[in-house]
Amino acid sequence: MRDLPPTATLRAFEVATRHATFTSASEELHVTQSAVSHQLRNLEEIWGLQLFQRGKSLRLTPEGAALAPIVREFFTSLNTTLADLRGEKGRVRLRVSTTYSFALKWLLPRLPSLSRQHPEILLTLETTDKAIHFSSAESDVAIRLGNGNYAALYSELLFREQIFPVASPDFLERFGAPGEPAELLRYPLLTRDGADLVPKWELWFQQVGVGLSTLRENVRFADTNMTIEAALLGQGIALARSGHVESEINDGRLVRLFDLPFPSPVAYYFVCPKGIESQSHVICFRNWLLAESNRAQQDYR
Repeated sequence: MRDLPPTATLRAFEVATRHATFTSASEELHVTQSAVSHQLRNLEEIWGLQLFQRGKSLRLTPEGAALAPIVREFFTSLNTTLADLRGEKGRVRLRVSTTYSFALKWLLPRLPSLSRQHPEILLTLETTDKAIHFSSAESDVAIRLGNGNYAALYSELLFREQIFPVASPDFLERFGAPGEPAELLRYPLLTRDGADLVPKWELWFQQVGVGLSTLRENVRFADTNMTIEAALLGQGIALARSGHVESEINDGRLVRLFDLPFPSPVAYYFVCPKGIESQSHVICFRNWLLAESNRAQQDYR
């Protein structure tokens, strides 16, 4: 640590690396030109290295060029961390875990509402499809899609989505809109591979009373967002959960086919270790979630 110079000296070096002359560097630092020159000389003596080639303009030596980004990163990190810490003063952090698709499509567009109603909550959003065990390194609370079987945890039903086919206006213009559910069997249907929680065409056809023979499928997608994106690109008809296509339907990029109710067999739950749910900031977040969930449910009843 004996080679660590005063912060003011490091700051003079960082500023000088971004200027062509001592004069312009001194203007940013609000000191005299000679003061900048003296600080840089002092730094070179401390480190035993020539940092600048002096002439009509300042030019970094190879040693100075190697050290410049390190010193710049130090000040950038310091300023960022200080800003974050000052921003957290008087606020409480809440770490929330959910799936990537739910965070992107449902939760993220609603977060400005949370910030307006509860500016005291500093949300940290973490996304994963893996089971959560709430160890000390994990999130405080979670939003999960499932059957509500969360042994030894506090859980509360948020909402259950509707499942329905969607297609882009361009696709419907090219292929024509189906008049009844059975006609979908003649269309390219986008299928989602994966777990039992994924909406299945077989279940939907069974729900609407259509005997299923063979699906016309071209590609199986491993991700919900990819399936929706393929529908947006006009590649086929996707079976979507209502919470994942709200904005696309509202702005007309996707069209819901058939107004037939089919509640998802699984639902979204608020989950946390028992006792956490009674903390004041968690109560605020949970109440906000429930209010937003009720509004979303009403749109698709």
